[in-house]
Amino acid sequence: MKALWKALCAAAMLGMATLSAHAEEKTITIGTMSWEDLTPITGITKKVLEDSGYTVKVLPFSEWGIAYAALTKGDIQILASQTDYVAQDYWDKNKNRLEKISPVSHGLYQAIAVPNYVTIDSVDQLNDNADKFGGKIVGIEPGSGLMRDAANAVKQYNLKLQLVEGSTAAMTAALKSAIDRKEWVAVTIWEPSWMMQKYPVKFLKDPKGVFPPPQSYYWVGKKGFSAENPHAREVIASVYVPLADITAINGAVSDGKTMDQSVKDWTDAHADLLKRWENIKSQ
Repeated sequence: MKALWKALCAAAMLGMATLSAHAEEKTITIGTMSWEDLTPITGITKKVLEDSGYTVKVLPFSEWGIAYAALTKGDIQILASQTDYVAQDYWDKNKNRLEKISPVSHGLYQAIAVPNYVTIDSVDQLNDNADKFGGKIVGIEPGSGLMRDAANAVKQYNLKLQLVEGSTAAMTAALKSAIDRKEWVAVTIWEPSWMMQKYPVKFLKDPKGVFPPPQSYYWVGKKGFSAENPHAREVIASVYVPLADITAINGAVSDGKTMDQSVKDWTDAHADLLKRWENIKSQ
């Protein structure tokens, strides 16, 4: 009788496990920042999830605070983020309600850069050449991690140049215009970026270490996501996109393709890689 009872219990537990697996939610809502490094990661992961039978919705955000609030409330289930520096404040504030799912890329670096023909190599040389730069550093959107670090650099190096807030598009236009005229310009920029690929620019050395070292990208989710969605977690964890590929995707977009088409071209060209990911997530 004891053996029969154990067998019945085992069968019941197996049935419950099977029911749990079948009960896993098949719709995943992904949040993404509308930035060129995160949009390709999101698009590729969406494709891989869809190939695994999931329905995927993508919600774009313009600010980390809003994205993390949506994640903690459950309006989105996962979000690609750098947790060590760029979004560290938001991660630290909410990490007790969140979980890291898996790394998805590595190498983000952002700092102040100048065209290659500019004859300085370090942030601490900016003051001696402030007039040549028009007394300013051309920045991007206020509230970004890069602008926060750049503002800190202005303080730490006691720079005489003004950090000008604006937009990525305006910064790109200023960079292109200066290079076309062989003028001196200082901008806030990052890698991966198609601009680093297209324009002859170099990062200025940062002897004070104000700008963070290269950072990793992670998929993060609301706490409990992996336990509640074990198969989706394995699918997501199989995805890893090298920084150079993110740059290439955005280079195609800068040349006129849509992001969706550029991501599709990448996944089509890397069909063998996606098959290897299929093997990883099925093990």
